Amino acid sequence: MITLLTYPPAFGQFSGSPFCIKAAHLLNFSGQRWQRENTLDPRMMPHQKLPVLRAEDQLIADSDMIRAYLESHGARFDEGLSEIDKSTSRAFIRMAEEHLYFHIVLDRWANDETWPEIRETYFGAVPRLLRRMVANKTRRNLLQAMHHQGLGRFTPQQRLARLETDLEAIVTRLWQNRFLFGDRPTAADASVGPMLSAAIASPGQTALSSRIKENAVLMGDVTRGEEMLV
Repeated sequence: MITLLTYPPAFGQFSGSPFCIKAAHLLNFSGQRWQRENTLDPRMMPHQKLPVLRAEDQLIADSDMIRAYLESHGARFDEGLSEIDKSTSRAFIRMAEEHLYFHIVLDRWANDETWPEIRETYFGAVPRLLRRMVANKTRRNLLQAMHHQGLGRFTPQQRLARLETDLEAIVTRLWQNRFLFGDRPTAADASVGPMLSAAIASPGQTALSSRIKENAVLMGDVTRGEEMLV
């Protein structure tokens, strides 16, 4: 049976990582039988990240590679979509995973008030005597990287303004459909939904979580996505 190596449940969600949640959705959509295996230590994984799929005596790292593997075994995540919709789907996936995701990272890792909860969630497997040192060093490196990337230079309010058109685009796709491209979930839903859900699950109240919670269309998508993993 296929095994999904994933971070454990956190913040009331299937996993502390939206990419692990994405992989779980893809597995469900594919119809494959699978099981989960939790770990907080991805150092022995191919990219030292999660999710990873263990299948046919191989490790498939990265959620996009997991998608490709499942498609090579018959999954048709975008079946019925036009070529134009498939192109739009790809753009939505990249918007969620390469933009919205990094705002979630900053909401979690840059907030001094909620940092102790984040530290204990992500570094709970590190021996207590070393935990603060390891976690703080990782945090410094990550925030420095976000500063170089650019988003780390913005205030939370500036970041929310930058995200507004992204959120509006998602609402526009959803307001007359159950899912982004109709009545059934596609690959884009496996990416966008977990990011929205992760944003509102982040500890503390953030500008982004408040913006999502006040929108019934976005919250409906979050609810549908979470129900599919129950």
